[in-house]
Amino acid sequence: MSQLDLLADRFFNYLLVEKGLADRTLSAYSADLTGFFTFLEAARVEKIQAVDSALILRHLIHLREQGLEARSRARHLVTLRGFFRFLVREGVLETDPTRMIDLPKAGLKLPQVLSVNEVHALLQAPDPSTPIGARDAAMIELLYAAGLRVSELVGIRVQDVNLEAGFVRVRGKGSKERIVPIGTHAKNRIESYLAMGRQRQLGSRVSPHLFVARKGQPMTRQGFWKLLKKYGMTANIRKPVTPHSLRHSFASHLLEGGADLRAVQTMLGHADISTTQIYTHLARDRVRKIHEKYHPRG
Repeated sequence: MSQLDLLADRFFNYLLVEKGLADRTLSAYSADLTGFFTFLEAARVEKIQAVDSALILRHLIHLREQGLEARSRARHLVTLRGFFRFLVREGVLETDPTRMIDLPKAGLKLPQVLSVNEVHALLQAPDPSTPIGARDAAMIELLYAAGLRVSELVGIRVQDVNLEAGFVRVRGKGSKERIVPIGTHAKNRIESYLAMGRQRQLGSRVSPHLFVARKGQPMTRQGFWKLLKKYGMTANIRKPVTPHSLRHSFASHLLEGGADLRAVQTMLGHADISTTQIYTHLARDRVRKIHEKYHPRG
C-alpha cells in the first residue's frame, strides 16, 4: 500500500472507533479523500508531506471547474481539514495545510432562521386542549428548546426525559449520547402531553417512545415534517418551516443572546466546533444590523 492509503486507513479507523461516525458519514469522507488522492496522483504527489495550501486550493479550483457546487466543495474541505488535523495530532505532519483556507462562501448557506417572534407564533399554533394538539405542542417546543435533529426527536423514549431535573438524553449521529437542558416551557408542554394526550392515543397499548401516532406507533420523521409545515401555515410564517430551520434558530438565538460557542456545540452534538462556527456568521450579521440601525454613526 502507498503512504497515502496507509494514512487513510489509520484516519478511517480513528473515525470509526474513536469518533463513532455513522456509515453514511464515513462513506462521504471516503469519497472525498478518494477524489483528493486521485488529484494528487495526477499531480504526481506521492508523499503527504509534499501537500501544501496551494495544492489544496488547486484541488478546490479543480472541483469547481468540474461543476461541483460551493456547498459540496465546502464538504470536501471539511473532510480534508479533519484528515490533516488528524495527521498533525499523530505527528505525521508538523502543520495543517488547510488551516488558512476558508470555506467557499456559498457553502456556509443555511436555511432561513426564524425570528423569535416567528418561533413564538409557531409554538402557539397547536391546540393543547386536544390529545394530538398536546403532543404536537410538546414536540415543537422540545425541538426548539433542545435544538434536536428530527431523527433525534422522534427517537426519544419516555425514559430519556427527566422532567424533575429538566433535561433530555439524546442519541445523535454515530449513536453518541448527549444530555441537553430543555427549559421550563418544554417541560410544562411534555407534562401536559403525558397527563392528557399520550395515554389516550395509546389506549391499552404500551410503547417506549415518548411521542406516538396512530395505533400507538412512534411518530415518523415524515409525519412530523407534515404537521410542522401545517402549523407554519397556521402561524402565517412565510419562510420555510422545517425541523432543521428550528434547529438553526435554536443555535442562532443562543449565540445572539451571548451563549458560549462551546456550550452550543455540546448541545447540538457537533463533533467539530468548526461545524458550529457557521452560526457565528448569522450572529455577527445580526449585531451589524443592530449597529447600523441604532448607532448615530452607523
